[in-house]
Amino acid sequence: MTQLNLHRLSIFMTVVETGGFSAAAQKLYMSQPSVSNHVRNLEQSLQTTLIDRSGPRIRPTAEGEVLVEYARRVFLLTEEAVAAIREVSGVQTGRLEVGGTTTVGTYLLPRLLARFRDRHNNIECDIVVGNNGQIVKRLLDGELGLAIVAGQPGAHQLKTETVLDERLLLVATPGHHLTRTPGHVTPPQLAGERFLLREPGSQTRDLQEAALIGWDLDDMAKADMWGPETIKQSVAAGLGISLISEHAIDAEVRDGRLVVLDVDPPLRSRPVVVAYRRDRLLSPAERAFLGLVRGLRTWPAESAEPAG
Repeated sequence: MTQLNLHRLSIFMTVVETGGFSAAAQKLYMSQPSVSNHVRNLEQSLQTTLIDRSGPRIRPTAEGEVLVEYARRVFLLTEEAVAAIREVSGVQTGRLEVGGTTTVGTYLLPRLLARFRDRHNNIECDIVVGNNGQIVKRLLDGELGLAIVAGQPGAHQLKTETVLDERLLLVATPGHHLTRTPGHVTPPQLAGERFLLREPGSQTRDLQEAALIGWDLDDMAKADMWGPETIKQSVAAGLGISLISEHAIDAEVRDGRLVVLDVDPPLRSRPVVVAYRRDRLLSPAERAFLGLVRGLRTWPAESAEPAG
């Protein structure tokens, strides 16, 4: 066990994650020589080189990569040990960190955590937002215990529970010529339009591309945009049309900045799921939040309701 001193292992992981000894020292509030010395001592105790220092940006060696994977599991187990002890002792304080894909993290999680804080006001809450690929990776790496994501993650290491369903709606600026089309808009009528897509890695992007293929419009003019807010602003400015979550456009449709085009055939709804690793012991705060999520029947209103 002296070979894998947890303090040195933590410093090594910080060096890898930040990409340098100087950045790690700044994050850890340590001197750079001290950080370098701890990593060197770790290398000496394991009798191998863990960090390739030859380039402008350090990177782990093959041996270092192996240690990184095991270190993540080690620190995950230490977190679970603390969670188990808190559960036995009935501790009701601490911190809850929940991940969410971009749409969910922006438009659902703040309202959910407001409800959670009404019931557990001694627990601090953090939100981590990213696209589907980023959030799933954080779950798999043990950096997040719980996340709510749009769509069904494919990773077999994750357990998922469907929370809600949501639809993607086709939107345009109020002055768009298709808003004057009587009845449903059909796919052939969209052929000359410019379609705004979410960034690669987004689950919404996958559904947008699938919709275009299903409508036989995969060769239409396209542009990439990062995040739902950028897409909404771009559609409102007349840069194109797009498919966006019904919950992301509620305010803009109400105040007339965006118009929903009734397209035929309509798209199927997608699930919104809560996901966590099968082998992870959830903390008391995470389990309490999971219980709240399981009780959802509809997308929460904009203002949090008092806990009943």
